[in-house]
Amino acid sequence: MHAIAVVPTYNERANLTELVEKIHQAAKGLHILIVDDNSPDGTGALADELSQKHPGQIFVLHREKKEGLGKAYVDGFNEVLKKDYEYILQMDADLSHDPAHLPRFFEQIKNHDLVVGSRYLQGISVVNWDLKRLIMSKLATNYVRFVTRMPFTDATSGFKCWRRAALEEIGYEDVFSSGYVFLVEMKYKAYRRGFRVTEVPIIFVERKSGNSKLDWRVIWEAIWGVLRLRLKY
Repeated sequence: MHAIAVVPTYNERANLTELVEKIHQAAKGLHILIVDDNSPDGTGALADELSQKHPGQIFVLHREKKEGLGKAYVDGFNEVLKKDYEYILQMDADLSHDPAHLPRFFEQIKNHDLVVGSRYLQGISVVNWDLKRLIMSKLATNYVRFVTRMPFTDATSGFKCWRRAALEEIGYEDVFSSGYVFLVEMKYKAYRRGFRVTEVPIIFVERKSGNSKLDWRVIWEAIWGVLRLRLKY
């Protein structure tokens, strides 16, 4: 399997070991790049331990500071594209993206350029969200679809698998977004370029440990960022 999962981390020490174990159970041979933003809780040190325990399978990229999800992914993509991986996954470190879904991604990426894990492809597949969070998520997806005209059921999903050629061609280093809008911007670039994009159903489970990175500043950034997408591309 010439595939690797890029996993950005910031204060995810409580979740990281379990995530690695579940990835290895669900997708034997899948490599992992942990991109840590100098987490105060020691996530980076744990990542190094896991890398030593699984040499040649787990790699660690240490960044000096937290600069946003988008910048972490850009640095991660730069790192993995130096090697010969054919497929590159994006996954959260907080166990909300269940590795059990990985076989579906690998099956669909054979005939597509981008596979997106959707929480809403088969109704609402979210566990442990309160009503307010669920409404906000659905409104966000509907807002993105309205502004961008993308047909996807889950436009804000961060669980994705890229074919290498598509990721190289898309110009990921030229994105303007550094926060969660990055997840939308990358899909929009793929959609506008006519890449073959499909969705697979996933069950999203709210994090068990740690704190969510979502706040009102992030939400406002997303609202204006999506409008900027339409103006830029």
